[in-house]
Amino acid sequence: MGALIAVIVVVVIILIVVLWYISTRNGIIASRNRVEESWSGIDVQLKRRHDLVPNLVETVKGYATHEQQVFENVTKARAEAMATTGVEDTAQAEGALTRAMADLRAVAENYPDLKATENFQQLSRNLSELEDEIQASRRIYNSNVQSFNTKIQQFPASIVAGQGNFEAKVFFEITDAAERETPNVSF
Repeated sequence: MGALIAVIVVVVIILIVVLWYISTRNGIIASRNRVEESWSGIDVQLKRRHDLVPNLVETVKGYATHEQQVFENVTKARAEAMATTGVEDTAQAEGALTRAMADLRAVAENYPDLKATENFQQLSRNLSELEDEIQASRRIYNSNVQSFNTKIQQFPASIVAGQGNFEAKVFFEITDAAERETPNVSF
């Protein structure tokens, strides 16, 4: 009778460990899938941004024909941003595109007739809305990355993560220190 109880206790303990392992692994997988899903949200917004850039460039070109270097920089930055894969490369390429777009906006500021056109105003609004959506998507992604990274690094889940070859994910961060600064606004 005592041996039967010992066997039952061992089986129950093994069953608890197996259920914990399965639950932990499934939790890590679900967390990883949330990271990947949130990255796809960023990717969609970035593609929308990339599609909008040529229209904005063409609109500004109609008014500022002698600003060829700015147009080439925006076009080059867009092409590089579209060709990137991975979070770090995408963050760097998108930073370069943001800087090039800022130069394009600065050119547009010199042309009041351009700023007054309905097409330019609509493109500017769309781009501004997209930038807000990208920021929101980036916050969601980074939150999911933080949750996933914490999950795979905490003991005892780190044991399961190590066996499953789960690796920490990279945050989608602004890489340019100038972009982190608050712009000065004066009236």
